[in-house]
Amino acid sequence: MSQPEQKFTTPVSLFVDAVLCILFFVGLYLWVSPHVPSNDKSMIMLWGALTAACMTGVFWLCIQMFRVVLRAQLAARRK
Repeated sequence: MSQPEQKFTTPVSLFVDAVLCILFFVGLYLWVSPHVPSNDKSMIMLWGALTAACMTGVFWLCIQMFRVVLRAQLAARRK
């Protein structure tokens, strides 16, 4: 008989991921918004936020990939 699948996502891990992504978004927005080539404040906010959102998505994928690889390495070490 096969073992039931183990859930790897917990509310704590979701909260940690959300906090990390929010901090990353804010930091990246503050970093890229001065480099938007415009004098219009709304365009600076728009393109700074769009750039930060895109990179935050990539950051979220990196977090997830890191967790999968770490889990696999720890499981391989136990065997």
